[in-house]
Amino acid sequence: MNRRTTGSAISPTSSIAGYVVAGGGSTRFGQDKAKAELGGKSMLMRMCGLVGDTVGSVSVVAPPHRYFNPEVWITEDLWPGQGPLGGIITAMLATSETDGGRDWNLIVSCDMPFLTNDWLTYLVGRAIQSSAQVVVPKSDYGLEPLCACWRTDAAAELESALERGVRKVTEGIALLRAEVLDARDWKRFDSAGRLFWNMNTAADYEEARRIVEAE
Repeated sequence: MNRRTTGSAISPTSSIAGYVVAGGGSTRFGQDKAKAELGGKSMLMRMCGLVGDTVGSVSVVAPPHRYFNPEVWITEDLWPGQGPLGGIITAMLATSETDGGRDWNLIVSCDMPFLTNDWLTYLVGRAIQSSAQVVVPKSDYGLEPLCACWRTDAAAELESALERGVRKVTEGIALLRAEVLDARDWKRFDSAGRLFWNMNTAADYEEARRIVEAE
């Protein structure tokens, strides 16, 4: 399978690679949510800026030819249309092939407008100190695997699971050594109660716009 990365590189400044996953179909949203603007920026660039500021590098995992942006590095999703687990594995494999010294990957989705640098910095710090294969927060709605840190050397195990038919990210996590961060860890970063809130529908987008404009 062709694992091709295109774009302009950003010099790494940490031992953690950063990725924004933008491979979904946005079927409930009605348009490509990564291109939806919030606070004067597309969600894609908003999330890239946040991840890049946190770990010093960022790449976008997306289906081939979906985005052409000279400002970001595009890593082509190896399993387009197969759900976020394929995008997560794509990111981990890209790191193992191009950045051998990076043990961890900070991977977030493109539709979480209220993530903060303070929280991501804390998450990354926990990962660096952890012996787990994935460090993942658990919100009131369950695990948040698209705001998590994944150890690079767990890629082969997850890829094998994907080839066996596993598609749910939570089922992939169940195969790994996981460190779960609960409300005791993230609540201090979430005074407004929307740290892990994401935009699934057009109504969610309008609500996010209202909040951002009010603030």
